[in-house]
Formats: sequence, structure tokens, C-alpha cells
Amino acid sequence: MKNAVKSIQRAMSNARSYEEWKGAALEYDRLCGFDDWKEDDASPFYDYPLIRYRYNDLRTARQRGDVDQLVFSLQEGLHGNLGNLANPRLYSHSAFGTKKLVTQYVDEVCRSLEYLCDTEFENFSFTKKLDFFKATGQAFGRSALMLSGGAALGLFHLGVSKALWDQDLLPTVMSGSSAGAIIVAAIGTHTKEELNDLLQPHNLYTEAFKLVGWRSIFKGRPILDGEHLDECLKRNVPEITFEEAFRRSGRLINITVSPYDTHQESRLLNARTSPSVLVRTASLASTAIPGVFPPVMLMAKNVRGELVPYIPSRKWVDGSIKNDLPMHRLARLYGVNHTIVSQTNPHVLPFLSEHESRFEFFRDFRDAVRKNISLNAYLGLDFLRRNVPNNDLALLIDKAQSVVSQRYVGDINIVPPSIRGTWFRLTKNPTKDELKNFIELGEVSTWPKIELIRTTTAISRTFEKCIHKLRLLEMKQLKNPKLEIVKASGKEGKSNIENPLDTGLDHYV
Repeated sequence: MKNAVKSIQRAMSNARSYEEWKGAALEYDRLCGFDDWKEDDASPFYDYPLIRYRYNDLRTARQRGDVDQLVFSLQEGLHGNLGNLANPRLYSHSAFGTKKLVTQYVDEVCRSLEYLCDTEFENFSFTKKLDFFKATGQAFGRSALMLSGGAALGLFHLGVSKALWDQDLLPTVMSGSSAGAIIVAAIGTHTKEELNDLLQPHNLYTEAFKLVGWRSIFKGRPILDGEHLDECLKRNVPEITFEEAFRRSGRLINITVSPYDTHQESRLLNARTSPSVLVRTASLASTAIPGVFPPVMLMAKNVRGELVPYIPSRKWVDGSIKNDLPMHRLARLYGVNHTIVSQTNPHVLPFLSEHESRFEFFRDFRDAVRKNISLNAYLGLDFLRRNVPNNDLALLIDKAQSVVSQRYVGDINIVPPSIRGTWFRLTKNPTKDELKNFIELGEVSTWPKIELIRTTTAISRTFEKCIHKLRLLEMKQLKNPKLEIVKASGKEGKSNIENPLDTGLDHYV
């Protein structure tokens, strides 16, 4: 038995695909008796009596075709993380999946939503149906993928994104800072068909770093060539704006930039707040580490489609300095209340682990130590900032304060295992083999979190799909007022709109 378990563990470690890893993980759970744990509803980590009641209530209403009761139950009782369903500890006990009751409940919610969306009801008109999905979906919230900074280590994000893409779990809302901004820019400016090729190592251009000279730092100039980085971005990101990118990819991409000047706040650039800004220049600015790359002036398209400076008097730098993970802004813009974070910042990784601790005491102790270090560093830097006479030095200290005071984790965190020589890799152009290894490392690190992500995002993804169907039908009726909308699926509900984004930016918001 012991040898069999070790053999399965080796199979999981050496798996070359998610399906191979999944098969080994399921066998591990069977051998270790974790299948019995999954069958047992009870657990101190979630409110299983409530979830069991809600599951039976929804299933009974759907099977009876009681639309009024079903709508009432979903409106009144559907909330994000109901009964602590998103608790990571529910997914740390076994190698694959969680309690059967959890997946049954989530599946029933999705089945009920699809039933309401796709079925014609006499007392539940199309207008009422659309209003229900918009209001209830907004109240429930949605998920976002957030890619941190990390210089060359940010290539890990490619593997994370690829693993999610392969499982059809890549969120519509994405944000990126610094290195993460490059990955978000590349993904968010390509169509679904193009992404399959883009996420392959041989199709990516990664010659981003060119040393100007270490002596430049003593002359107040950056040590790396910004034009060389810009050329790298041009190879991976087309010359389009955030609004054009949205209409092309259907993804709500967001890139953070920090101010180079005083009296300015960081900005979150996207199709809603800065639709005319070029995605390429936004990602270039977000990667401009002070002293390493020169600050960047953003470019935009005017009403005639001509390239012009965006806020000509201002330049911008590394987005991770002020707002590595813009959680609050994503919440305001898109109703995001659940985040998946791929974290590669080298100054953050020592305080994180690729494995969630099963022991609450040790996890809380680790978090307390981290917060204490951050608070003391912040107070010390604040004292220096208020007492230095040099304005440039005070500005640099202000940036350092922002770095130590930020939150660098989300609801689900994916981090690389310890990599030797991390600091020496930060400004090193990867070889093709190294790029392939980074992508594989990102994929392997994501596989154990796939079922957690699949389950915790299933309901919000179903809301998006249903609203998508209904909005297309609404647009179809506007183009042909004589058409009677009866249902959201089947022949009558099939849209003639080839590009679903023709319904506008608010289609996904």
C-alpha cells in the first residue's frame, strides 16, 4: 500500500498533462481513503446543513417546473461564498476535488439558471428574465485573474493562463501589473482562435532586456534600453486601443500604471476608463521600473484614429509599485468579489507558499508576521519621507511605502516553487528552453487549483453565459421588431450576430 501511494505521488509529480495529473490524483484519493471523506457531507469548514437544504430546495423547484419558487430561491438565497463554500481548506484535504455535496449544490445552481434562461414560461416574460439575470448576477459577483509583477519571472503567468485556457476557465476580467501587464496585453488583444497559437513557447518573442550599462545609474539614467522592450511588445501586442482589444477578444483587460510625478495617483487603464489608450504603451509603462527602464508617455488614438500623446504632461512607470493587485478598482468597475492571483514578485514570494497550510494556526501566524514586518517597514519609510530635504528622494521613499503596504494575495493564489538564482533571472532574456520550462512550471502549479477554480467560478460563469444569450436575443429583436423572442436556445434563439461584442461594452458589465 505504501509503495503504491509513493508510485502515484511520483506519477502526479511527473504528469505531462492535466488529464494525466487528474487520473493520478483520483487514484491517490482512492488509495488513501479520501473518497469516503468526499461522500460525507459533514465538515467544520463550511455550513453543510445550509448547503444541503439549499440544494434540495432548488432541485425540487426545478423538477416541478415551479418557476416562481425557483426565481424566489435564487434571488433570496444566492450569494457569493454561501456557507463558506470557497474555503480553500475544503480543497486541501484530498488531492482532487472536494465534498460531493459542494459540487452537487454548485451544479444544481448552474442547472437551474440554465433552465430559467433556456425555457419559455407564460408568467416569466423575456423582460423579467433579463432583469432577473442582470440583477441577481450583479449581486452574486464575478471572478478575475490578476497577474503580478516579477520581471522575467512573470513568464510563469503564461503557464497559469494556458492551464486555465485549456480548461475553459480563463476569466473574462483580467488585470496585470509590470510583467503581468505584458501577458494580459498579449492575451487581451488576440482572438480565441489566435490564443491557441499565442500560448505556445515558439510563438512568443521574449527579447525584452538590453543592458545600456550599469554606470548609467550613477548618471541618473536607466540601465536597460526602453526601446528594446518596446520592440518586444510590438512583436506580441498589436497596435490597438483598449476598446478595440475588447471588441476583438471579448476580455476586459486592465493594466495598472504608477505616476512618475508627485501629486498623481496610480491609474487602472481599461476599455471603460481609458478606451482610446494603446494597450501596448500601457503595458510598456507598467513595466518601466524606475532606474531600470525610462518612464513612458502613454499614447492614444484621437477621434480621427491618429496617434497622439495621452495626457502629454505626464509620464508613467511600473504598475506594481502603487497597485500590484487592483482589487478594489475591479470591484467597483465590474463587480469582482473573487480573485485568482498568480504572484511572482520576488520580494513577496518568500512570504508565500505554493501549498495552502492545512493548519490554521501556522497560516495565521505566518500572516501576522508578514503584516508586522510590512507595518514596521511602512512606518520607518514614512518617517524618512517626512524628514528628507530632497524631493526626488522623498518621491522614491513614497514609492517604497506603496510597495510594502500593498496586499499581494487573493482568494486563490498560484505561486511558483522556490527557484534558485531568482534575483539573477529578473533581467535576463530567457532561452526557448527556459521559456518552455517557465510555462510548464506555471501549468503544473495551476493543476492542483483547477477544481477549486472550476467550482468557485461555475456560478458566475453561468451568469455570464446566460446574460450573453439573452442580450444577443435582445439585440436581434431590436434589429427585427417583428421577431417574437420566446427562448434563449434552439433555432429561435440562435443569433445572427457573428461578433457577440457588437452588443457593446456593457454586454459583460
